[in-house]
Amino acid sequence: MKPEEVLESIERVAPGQRWPIIGPERGEILDELVLKHKPSTILEVGTLVGYSAIRMGRHLKKGQKITCVELSENIAGTARSNFEKAGLSDRIEVVVGDAKGVLPTLKGSFDMVFLDAEKVEYLTYLKSVERLLHKGSVVVADNVRSHASEVADYLEYVRNSGNYKSAYRDFPVGYNVATANQGDAVEVSVKL
Repeated sequence: MKPEEVLESIERVAPGQRWPIIGPERGEILDELVLKHKPSTILEVGTLVGYSAIRMGRHLKKGQKITCVELSENIAGTARSNFEKAGLSDRIEVVVGDAKGVLPTLKGSFDMVFLDAEKVEYLTYLKSVERLLHKGSVVVADNVRSHASEVADYLEYVRNSGNYKSAYRDFPVGYNVATANQGDAVEVSVKL
């Protein structure tokens, strides 16, 4: 299957399964950022069934890599199956475990980070990987409107620490069943 076919398949079943995927509208920001910044290494925190990793991974070239961190081995298995179907297994690896324990053990550097796990932990996640970021690394945090109170400390940090140039991207029409009525947003922060 082509990656787009796998994405469409996930989009069709996500509402019925109550999978909180980023969806096609907010997912376009991931496409835009990967095409603009051309990251060679991406870290995704919170993979679920692999929807957003497939969105990003389809734009990577051979030898470029996404490292996904997913808490549940069962869900990680579904994500791996979706990566295989999309023909992206060579570019996407899944590390199973609690991100708070996994992130401090990672090595190398990341050109892009996508945060989409426990919202109250976004700042913890970011601080765990800041040592692996460089000037120009892009950090994308999902659900910053629907979970505004949970990510308030994160937003305060990326907007006011002097370490990032940060921008709020609002999406009034939501795909996610939990946020469809109120819309949602992502915060895009570039490391200075």
